Amino acid sequence: MNAVGIDVSKGKSMVCVMRPFGEVVLEPFEVLHTAQNLNDLAGKLKALDGETRVVMEATGNYHKPVAFVLHDAGLFVSVVNPVLIHDYDNNSLRRVKTDRKDAVKIANYTLDKWTRLRQYLPEDDTRLALKNCYRQYQQAVAVRTMLKNNLISSLDLTFPDANKLFSSPAKSNGCEKWVDFIGDFWHSECVSSLSSDAFAKKYLKWCQKHGYNFTRSKSDTIYACAVNAASLPKSPTSKLLIQQQVAQLKAVSQSVAAFQQEMLRLSQQLPEFDTVMEMYGVGPSLGPQLMAEIGDVSRFTHKGAITAFAGVDPGVNESGSYEQKSVPTSKRGSSDLRKTLFQVMDVLIKTHPQDDPVYQFLDKKRAQKKPYYVYMTAGANKFLRIYYGRVKEYLSSLP
Repeated sequence: MNAVGIDVSKGKSMVCVMRPFGEVVLEPFEVLHTAQNLNDLAGKLKALDGETRVVMEATGNYHKPVAFVLHDAGLFVSVVNPVLIHDYDNNSLRRVKTDRKDAVKIANYTLDKWTRLRQYLPEDDTRLALKNCYRQYQQAVAVRTMLKNNLISSLDLTFPDANKLFSSPAKSNGCEKWVDFIGDFWHSECVSSLSSDAFAKKYLKWCQKHGYNFTRSKSDTIYACAVNAASLPKSPTSKLLIQQQVAQLKAVSQSVAAFQQEMLRLSQQLPEFDTVMEMYGVGPSLGPQLMAEIGDVSRFTHKGAITAFAGVDPGVNESGSYEQKSVPTSKRGSSDLRKTLFQVMDVLIKTHPQDDPVYQFLDKKRAQKKPYYVYMTAGANKFLRIYYGRVKEYLSSLP
């Protein structure tokens, strides 16, 4: 048996091959992530005598080309959570962190867990594209939030509370009414310098131009806010700053909307789409996010595996006659999945679906005076178990 430990990094990997009782077959050596070098590595490993198993850590996107090439060459490949390798005993009091030592450690882990290694299976193109799109969506949302906060901060100097004047939902292209409004009326004096009737006429034309509904009461509210606003005098620099920030925010918001539409399109191609969308609290935004982060549920052997992957599994702490009653969850899984689950729980709490089992469970925990994070995490755990059961049952019924 040949245990191959690969410590993956950007653009290159360190490879070590060992056999039981500490026999080193191949000293740690470096392999560049080029097509030729990876194919040569696959050929070298296949030429070894005996069964060969390859283990590497899941390291973002870096490990995927390596795992794909070796799996495609017919080798047994297992991709494990880095936490498992980090916590694995290296039988040494010294703390040494080098690529060579890590490759040896992974090879020893391979020998120790030989019979329990799970074979890596490449994701199909749709799921891979959905996950990559979700990653870009997350980045765009973070940038949008930063730009929005920056714009609101700048408005405190030119048109305070202008962002609070509108509550209209965003358009399908991501544009928001208050952002469009600030682009044209970037300073309170752009409104207050006119009479109330003159501004109403100008606001009516603006609404017609941008496709928004007009009401005179809203016009009067905006005018009153502008008249009472305490702002710095108008200046060309302030106009430039506000309008550039608006342009940046609108561009990123349009990217977020485009990613959402693409995620929905990709998720509709997955067999579990209808089953997931039927679950309460899941909509065209959160549904694709769940499917992107969870992936194929068939890779989880039981319900406990998927809750552990999400990091919402209850911990256990007991020794002798001592047993801790309330133990924090592991939080060692996907933080992105936990965030999406909390958003689903938030929808349930706000909508109060009395016949939904997850909401009933949440309401029960709240009635017991459990802390917020306790009942939210418990609800996420129950939701994920139901998700696993329904999707697994549906997929098993397919021909």
